[in-house]
Amino acid sequence: MIFKVTFLFLAAILAFWISAICGGGASLILIPILNLLIPSSVVPFAITMGTFTSSASRIVVFKKQIYWKIVFWFVPFSIPAVIFGAWLIKYIDPLYLQIIVGLFLFANFPELFKSKIQQKREEKPYPKFILAVVGFFAGFISGITGAIGLLFNRFYLHFGLSKEEIIATRAANEIFLHFIKLVVYLLLGLYSKNAIVFGMIIAIASIISSYSIKSILPFISDYLFRKIGYGAMVVSGLFLLVITTQNIIQKDNFYFEKNQYNETTMNWRESSFVLEFAFDDGLEIERQISPEELPPKHKAKYEELMPQYDQILLEVVYKIGSHRSYEFYCYTNHKLSKFKFKE
Repeated sequence: MIFKVTFLFLAAILAFWISAICGGGASLILIPILNLLIPSSVVPFAITMGTFTSSASRIVVFKKQIYWKIVFWFVPFSIPAVIFGAWLIKYIDPLYLQIIVGLFLFANFPELFKSKIQQKREEKPYPKFILAVVGFFAGFISGITGAIGLLFNRFYLHFGLSKEEIIATRAANEIFLHFIKLVVYLLLGLYSKNAIVFGMIIAIASIISSYSIKSILPFISDYLFRKIGYGAMVVSGLFLLVITTQNIIQKDNFYFEKNQYNETTMNWRESSFVLEFAFDDGLEIERQISPEELPPKHKAKYEELMPQYDQILLEVVYKIGSHRSYEFYCYTNHKLSKFKFKE
């Protein structure tokens, strides 16, 4: 236990240093670590304890650099979204949203190769409705995962803010979200004793980081600040994809194997699927089913064919832009006859 506490404390200090320099990212850096220590359903609570404390301490340290125009449009739309996202945790697995977040972060890879002139050309203030939209999605994703900083770092970088303004404005935007999330998580019972302990450790580390980072920022140029920011997004996205994919594979029994038709099937939870692509038919998803899952008219056809064959195996076929169809694999004397019926 002492090793876990020490490791999390040091990792949290480093994560919040990186977060300040990159314009965000401590949460997404800590999520994979916390997934190894506590159940994924209470990770958002532990993360939020730390990020709330971090936002509060950064507001104190960088209060003169807050860009209030963004705060006035961001916060009102993010509050209802964060409540909805936190409520949704009871019905969806945060791991799958973390996969989407990881892909979104890794998509910033091309930004690493843009010149200073190209980056400067892309900087522009966003319309007010864009600030509202970003606030809504930031709140929604934050409510489910407990993290938003690095995910919306690109928004702040493209707005043209200085590094100090990014840190201060993000903190002002997010402190309301973090407080609401803490209340919602407590009301919904989405916490545990270990989550509280680890959250307090992260909170203490965040305070140390906020006060010590102020002396580091003057040595970093705005251009380097942006490069580091995009680099952190890419690395965190890749790391999050790897760790979350491993967790999903273990949790949901995800694997590939050959079925009786010699097709490669993708098995997930209690179901198995076959992905097929043909230039004429496009992408199809097939799933083996039992006779009870057939529609009445196809079940009648199944019962009609049963006396004629030794064995009949069934699959349902899904195709984008088309109705479902059903495939009958009929065997007699080891010879196969295949029938396909549209819904």
